[in-house]
Amino acid sequence: MTVEDCLPADLRGPATTVTRIAAGMSGASVYRVESAGQSFVLKIASEAENAADWRRALHFQRLAADAGLAPRILHVDEARRAVLTAFVADRSLLAFLRDPRTREAALTQLGRTVRRIHALPLPADARMREPREVLSQVWDGALAGFALPDFVSGTVQRVLAAEPPARDRALVLGHNDLNPTNLVYDGEAILILDWATAAPMDAFYDLAVISVFLRMDEDTSLRLLSAYEGRPCTELPQGFLYYRRLAAALAGSFVLNLARQLKHAGATGAETLDSTLSLSEFYQRMMTGALKLGTADGQWAFGLALLKESLAL
Repeated sequence: MTVEDCLPADLRGPATTVTRIAAGMSGASVYRVESAGQSFVLKIASEAENAADWRRALHFQRLAADAGLAPRILHVDEARRAVLTAFVADRSLLAFLRDPRTREAALTQLGRTVRRIHALPLPADARMREPREVLSQVWDGALAGFALPDFVSGTVQRVLAAEPPARDRALVLGHNDLNPTNLVYDGEAILILDWATAAPMDAFYDLAVISVFLRMDEDTSLRLLSAYEGRPCTELPQGFLYYRRLAAALAGSFVLNLARQLKHAGATGAETLDSTLSLSEFYQRMMTGALKLGTADGQWAFGLALLKESLAL
């Protein structure tokens, strides 16, 4: 099978160019397709990806696209598990958020966008995958035997030992991976990419993930929650605080596993909590090019920074 085989008939031929642009955590391959002045994105699942999981994610992606929350789906090849969507030019959500003139509007739109995700219908047979259990599985499985700084173990065990607060609302359809790479701002709307992890979840989890990755302080988190709830929030709920620590630890553990897959040697014994970059410092080094996410060292630094962030929350 070639990549061209996954395209609709009208996009096959010498007038079409296909360029690989990414590889997802699931092993999926992502390509930019250009033809006759138009751009598209083609995502092909890896052969190792479970077919039922792929169909479930496609169902959620279709729901989101129909609601204007994800790029339009233009073609699906179910046999090859390939999905072609419209290409959306990113006008930078981060710039929208950082500009003092648009910051409040950006936070409001972000909170309302998450609310719209959570309003999508949940299939009756959908099952929640508890993130604390996922963290335990990653820690005892993928990261077992990998040399890590002492503070990492303490951070993970702190999160695993914490008792989740009582849930006071029904589960919603959570995206469960609302990191900045999955948030695209087209100048008018915020669109969400990569629905592979979508599943029933506590509503606070998506909001907590955003808060962690965008380094939101208490006031900013309250404004995000206020936009989500549609009313002023004056105190961060215990569920949000719990999921914020858990989301940072889980994301950090996943990223450390990526570093391991990229053949990082692990800890040398000299690493300490004080010598580990904060999340802010990591982002600064990434912006200067001193660290790159596609490398083992970049993933290692990012994973440790996220775990350090969890410990500070």
